Amino acid sequence: MSERRYYLGVDGGGTKTEFVCIDEEGAILASHREPTTYHLQVGLDGAGKVIRRGIAAICEVLGIATGDLTYTFFGLPAFGEDGVIDPQLEQLCGEALGHERYRCGNDMVCGWAGSLGCEDGINLVAGTGSIGYGERRGRSARVGGWGEVFSDEGSAYWIAIEGLRAFTRMSDGRTPRGPLYDAFREALSLQDDIEVCERVMGERGLTRDQIAALAPVVAQAAERGDEAACAIHVRAAGELAEMAQALRTALGFGAGETVQISCSGGILTAVAPVRSAFKDALTQAGGFAFVEPRYPPAHGAALYAKCLAQSPG
Repeated sequence: MSERRYYLGVDGGGTKTEFVCIDEEGAILASHREPTTYHLQVGLDGAGKVIRRGIAAICEVLGIATGDLTYTFFGLPAFGEDGVIDPQLEQLCGEALGHERYRCGNDMVCGWAGSLGCEDGINLVAGTGSIGYGERRGRSARVGGWGEVFSDEGSAYWIAIEGLRAFTRMSDGRTPRGPLYDAFREALSLQDDIEVCERVMGERGLTRDQIAALAPVVAQAAERGDEAACAIHVRAAGELAEMAQALRTALGFGAGETVQISCSGGILTAVAPVRSAFKDALTQAGGFAFVEPRYPPAHGAALYAKCLAQSPG
């Protein structure tokens, strides 16, 4: 093992997986990007291939062997949610490294670690999916992240599904047609509205991340004044604000305490109407201090790897 310290962070999001390696001072030495490690979409074999390729790419850039990596943190989507799958994910990460100097966790930790530099507070992630995570005095908690089938409120996937629901209502005449109707017809190249079923759910239908990629269609319609699209953004912000409040309570912050809160993921960082309504809701509630993300999630994963390597036990 090399005397130089190498801390590798792996941020496995629902759409992409980012690898960042830092040194003892926190400077980035190498970075690499691969497709998603979301095993429910790509399978364990697919996740394993991504992890092996990413680690190999980092080591090649640095001219080191995997055994020279001081410590690695793998933030993986859906990790911690399946007692059968989790050990298998841990095993394939260990096999990719060839040693036991690593830990696996949910990718929500990456967003918190990056945004707050591993300090006490909470982070909300609203990207392909949505989840909240925070730490306070060694205590940790999460909210949301129950999956796209019945949760992920406020996420890109949720916004896209709500948009598709509004499209079908407009097609039926249950809701007045607005810009959102034509926007979805164009985005999905529909000759007939019923073709949306084949496009989304057919044999060659859309994957989770491809559905999430339709969220900008709703944003475009909202910019053109579509009432249904605007209402979707308002509801998304409300859902995310409720998650923040629940997480604050779970971590035990008192009524007179102020909690640092930051955000990551495309919806809360790039969709202005959602971000604005979210901040307004929490400002009105009080007790939150908004913090701009200090580092991206993948860099946060590397910082967390460094913290784990230096913590007793």
